[in-house]
Amino acid sequence: MSLKATYESVPSEAEHYFEQHRWEWQDRFLRGSTALYDPIFTPLFTALFTSIGFSASTAALLGAGAAAIATTALAIGIQALLAPKPPKPEDGKIPKVQTIPHRWWGVGRNRIGGAYMLWEASGKNLYAVQALVGHKIKSINRYWLHDDEVALQPSGVIVSGTNYRTNVKIFSRLGNVPETAYGEIATPLSSQGVWTTAHRGDGQASVGMICTSDKAERQNKTFPYGPPQLSVEADLALCWDFRDPLQDPENPATWQWTRNSALIMVWHQCFNEFGHRRNYQRAILPVLDMWQEEADVCDELVPLAGGGFERRYESNGFDTTENDPKAATNAILASCDGWICERGDGALLFISGKFREKYVTTLTDADIVGHQIEYDVLFEDECNRLIPKFCFPDIGYATSDTDFFEDTSAQLISGRVLAQDANYQWVQQWRQARRLGKRDWLRLQQKVTGQINVRLSGINSVYSRWVRLEAPNMLPRLNGTIIENRKSVLSLLQGGFVMDIMKHPLSIDAWNPAIEEGAPPATPPRLNAAGIPTPVINLVQARPNGDSVYVRVVIIDPADETLMPVVRYRLANAGSGTPGPWIEQRFPNPVPAGGYIDMSTNVVPSNQLLDIQASFIASDGDYGNWSITANVTSTVDPVAPGVPTNLSAVNTSGTVAISAKAANDNTKFLIFKRGTTGQSFAAATLLGQYNVTANQTITPPADTPGTGTWKYWCGAENGSGIPSASQASTTVTV
Repeated sequence: MSLKATYESVPSEAEHYFEQHRWEWQDRFLRGSTALYDPIFTPLFTALFTSIGFSASTAALLGAGAAAIATTALAIGIQALLAPKPPKPEDGKIPKVQTIPHRWWGVGRNRIGGAYMLWEASGKNLYAVQALVGHKIKSINRYWLHDDEVALQPSGVIVSGTNYRTNVKIFSRLGNVPETAYGEIATPLSSQGVWTTAHRGDGQASVGMICTSDKAERQNKTFPYGPPQLSVEADLALCWDFRDPLQDPENPATWQWTRNSALIMVWHQCFNEFGHRRNYQRAILPVLDMWQEEADVCDELVPLAGGGFERRYESNGFDTTENDPKAATNAILASCDGWICERGDGALLFISGKFREKYVTTLTDADIVGHQIEYDVLFEDECNRLIPKFCFPDIGYATSDTDFFEDTSAQLISGRVLAQDANYQWVQQWRQARRLGKRDWLRLQQKVTGQINVRLSGINSVYSRWVRLEAPNMLPRLNGTIIENRKSVLSLLQGGFVMDIMKHPLSIDAWNPAIEEGAPPATPPRLNAAGIPTPVINLVQARPNGDSVYVRVVIIDPADETLMPVVRYRLANAGSGTPGPWIEQRFPNPVPAGGYIDMSTNVVPSNQLLDIQASFIASDGDYGNWSITANVTSTVDPVAPGVPTNLSAVNTSGTVAISAKAANDNTKFLIFKRGTTGQSFAAATLLGQYNVTANQTITPPADTPGTGTWKYWCGAENGSGIPSASQASTTVTV
């Protein structure tokens, strides 16, 4: 008799026990419950129990569950130290040499070297091919041999002026399917069967290199560090922006490159070949409105102390298949102070780091089984200085730190500095690292952490990031306060769930850039072969001037009056994703002030995303290296228009007549949409976009939506495409 047959013939002792005590269990878990159960929790139980081969009654007795439901970013503390991490930014610059290397992938803009696929010497030439990432990328922007940046001629031969002369030729591929073979490498090696035109690397972004030996007396000078190690700056994965109706989740050819943390999280969860591989129709579409709002939060413009703005949350990083996908998930969460939760039906809830009252739920005495709260920390866990660390492109894409946060009075009590690092390694803006560091610093100062055992009646709070406690009996010291749900785990024998909590600072979103922004990290001077330093851009700002716009560029003063700064810009996308030509402007008589040089360009193209770089020209006319590329949108009118007024939608025999009035301001367009009552403005169906003037009323053609209850929307945009803060809406039943 098989083991399975034997098992099935003997009644389960656990099931028998459960039947005997069924009413006791029901009383424990359900009698104190409310009727506010989230119906989608049922699939969670089903998935947990049936996937491992147990009945629900047997599984209920197996002990505390270990299914993590919600989790938030880990950037500080012991948990962050123990959590798996992607490679450090500086690790990407050196190509990996392995027999079977792990595949790489990446998002945003990074400097990477990948792994060698070919390293072969033949005659006086060395041939190398490096796999960068295992997916299509947007572009390769810059090239380095060791730490020497080089530029390429159209043929791929490097521009002379470095030690390498013209003895190195570089090729690149973006990872198309099918891809183009490296013909100049395959031709000399194919006869030996080493590398042929069949080695295309479909879907694999890569670079190729041919190094030619120099004369014996010049070899050591041409290649002073031995065979050159090639690395590149690349704009990596293309991601689906679900806010753009022209992008199709089923067609990657419609996707765009982005640094938006929310969009990158969706790509990693659903579309990244090396990610979690969730079904986007199940994970994202049921809560699409939430993801759209969070993507907009990441794109919000945060004011800078020197003027201008930057996006609230951006993410740039790379990883290898050596690590579990959750390592990158945590890095993305850390880049936006994010929180993610898997709902019982497989949908993913996501909230970025911006407090909103609508996401707050309530736990009462009746919902709490037990708790373990710590209202202070042990001395060895004390932190009186927090040091945010991030990836700084201006020092060659290496880890740097920003100005730290500290409590000097606590240091006097402790008698020494007790420092912790906050690791934001997928962040490349030092100001963003400062903002994230402040949020974690405020949490640490609360010194209230612990666990709460939550009944099933508190299930809605398990699916919420912030929880208000109304528990004067169970938690009198925290009654009326807001806590943050840092992690929730299914744990039936402890009352339903175990929730790791931390007290929420009420002022967590407060930010005064003039006081709190701090200063950029120190940047060691980087010289090119001619000894000319590379500028460090501190600020790029688009400034409107009537109907036109110019760009303000602020660089750190090199304290050398013989150097003339020069700025160049180009369209980031001049069509079909290809950048436009560089347009250069020199500033022969700069006036340094306060350690900076402030420059303003001539008029630039309006309402376009621009790439900006700076360089120095020496007195002999030689150029230094160009700086790290900064991006700015040349918005002519940054002021959002008002919300449309007088929106009406009248049903007459199944035909709906619509009209709305523009606000008395800078409104240039009215946008009409129709959707279901559960859809947002972004997700609704476009009915038409109309040019308007102030106070103008627009009546689009009548709409025939069909039977149902419909929600009609009207939003506004100014001439630069800046939308109104909200939209007018009304509901009609046909």
